[in-house]
Amino acid sequence: MTATADAVAREADRLTELDSAIGDADHGENMRRGFEAARAELGEEIPATPGAVLMTVGRKLVSTVGGASGPLYGTLLRRTGKALGSGERVSREELAGALSAGVEAVAQLGGAAAGDKTMLDALFPAVEAMTDSGGKDFEAARAAAERGAEETVPLQARKGRASYLGERSVGHQDPGATSAALLMAALAAADTAQGAGPGDSGGSE
Repeated sequence: MTATADAVAREADRLTELDSAIGDADHGENMRRGFEAARAELGEEIPATPGAVLMTVGRKLVSTVGGASGPLYGTLLRRTGKALGSGERVSREELAGALSAGVEAVAQLGGAAAGDKTMLDALFPAVEAMTDSGGKDFEAARAAAERGAEETVPLQARKGRASYLGERSVGHQDPGATSAALLMAALAAADTAQGAGPGDSGGSE
């Protein structure tokens, strides 16, 4: 989560630039504010389990991120955290399964599907790549998410603020898919920095 906060802070201007073309031009600032608030909360006290970390951050995003992004990212992290349960350590397979549940919850909340030009166009392929590797290949998930975000460029938005533009939404990369790809990149980077092998369970933050 702290790695995600770093990535969002670094890319906030780009996210806002993308959002200015097909949205309200506030995605970068909203996400930056939310993850900085989450970073501050984790700095005061890190919850005891991985699931609790995600649920804490999810709640903070709901309360601090404006627009639809707060509820969507909050749902993603809270549902993933809930699926992880109360275990003090989590295997990669467990994380892959929990993240899949989180992504499905986002799809249900927003009523979106693959190809609708939303954050799901990055999250669906990321989860698929992670699941196909038995939860072991976070780097493949990162690559799949980034590719999915890039592939939103030729799509016409069918959900969210961008859908109001109709055909004018074509030719622009979706900001939500881009920030979702940052989340998956942060997961891969944190895993690499931790230096855990494929069979290890990883840490909680």
